[in-house]
Amino acid sequence: MKFPYKIIDLTHTLSSNIPTWNGSCGFEHKITVDYDDCTTDVKFRVQKLAMHAGIGTHMDAPAHCIKDGATIDKLSIQDFLSPLVVIDVSAKMHERYSVSIEDINIEIPPRSFVMIRTGWEKFWHEPAKYHNNHIFPSISAEVAEFLLTKDIVGIGIDTLSPDRPEDGYPVHRIILGAGKYIIENAANLLEMPVEGAWVLVLPIKVAGGTEAPVRLVGFVYTSDS
Repeated sequence: MKFPYKIIDLTHTLSSNIPTWNGSCGFEHKITVDYDDCTTDVKFRVQKLAMHAGIGTHMDAPAHCIKDGATIDKLSIQDFLSPLVVIDVSAKMHERYSVSIEDINIEIPPRSFVMIRTGWEKFWHEPAKYHNNHIFPSISAEVAEFLLTKDIVGIGIDTLSPDRPEDGYPVHRIILGAGKYIIENAANLLEMPVEGAWVLVLPIKVAGGTEAPVRLVGFVYTSDS
């Protein structure tokens, strides 16, 4: 039987050149043992990763800014596969755009994950522009409060954060304070419909983790067969 969904990778590739919150990537991917150095009959390449937890396409757990909030390993895996609703504001996008209630013109079913497509990801390969001194499209506090009334599992965005630091991080406080999670630096949202798709979020399961890189995957329905 044919799998009735097209699979879309919504994850940016990790490398030492990607944009990051503090402007310094901190990502290291080193070979510690290479094939020619391996003394066993079967030759191995062994690698070591070093990075900040909140890097690339990643998840913020409630504990990221809520004392005693749930950490990555304590979140329910049942909330990691959800119907996806995409709010597309890319036609209005500018660096200080804040998503408003007026931008939400679609029904949001309970237990959905809501993704904001601003179009800012077009600057991903220009780290300085993507970072832009922390000036990028964001989400208003009013929208965050409204989405909680829809019993969402979480929100995501294709920027470094749903909050600009100058605004005081209200979306983090509201969404994480309600026990939900946030996805930042989503990729390829242009390939997702505004409704009818699903999203799968797979974070590295870190004990006590407040953030973790994720593999974010979209499923777009194609047929019944």
